[in-house]
Amino acid sequence: MEKDETARKIAAYLLETGAVKLRPEQPFKWSSGWNSPIYCDNRVTLSHPAIRTFIKKALAAAIKNNFPEVEVIAGVATAGIAQGALVAEELGLPFVYVRPEPKSHGMGNQIEGHLEAGKKVVMLEDLISTGGSSLKSAKAVQAANAEVIGMAAIFTYGFSKADQNFEAAGIPLITLSNYNILAEVAQEKGIIKPESFESLKSWREAPEVWGA
Repeated sequence: MEKDETARKIAAYLLETGAVKLRPEQPFKWSSGWNSPIYCDNRVTLSHPAIRTFIKKALAAAIKNNFPEVEVIAGVATAGIAQGALVAEELGLPFVYVRPEPKSHGMGNQIEGHLEAGKKVVMLEDLISTGGSSLKSAKAVQAANAEVIGMAAIFTYGFSKADQNFEAAGIPLITLSNYNILAEVAQEKGIIKPESFESLKSWREAPEVWGA
């Protein structure tokens, strides 16, 4: 399946399952204070076996094609844990997951599972916004003397800030689908009106001031 076809199919699945909700007329409020016409929770797809399997196989194929030397899959907690475990199983690779912070009790682990120094790791996320939390987890893996060779995710908003952050960190990012494709699919399916499509495009270009 071609990359664009996969991206459009996953966008349709995200809309179909309600993993992505579009509400340009009644925006959501993010913790950052931004007004947003979109709410995304890709964990919803885990409740749909056929879709879950399609996403798992698409992620596994993308990782094999882009990072063939991968030796370990690391899920970014919490949303990347389940999908990461599924992908690691599909690829027959070890799996670990990374907490946002070290535990405050017990062994104080930030990385759960067995990660050997020197191993080549691909991080697994469900969603990329600015990339800040994802790259923080990548630093924890690097601090454990493993090599982060890439980051893979189901969906990205496509903010230029994320591109800049990943480039600065020297970590390649691949995603299965993105905001622009999802907006196009939503318009084609009649989920949003043509005038709403223009509003969605303007949010993507300047999210910090959209709807203010």
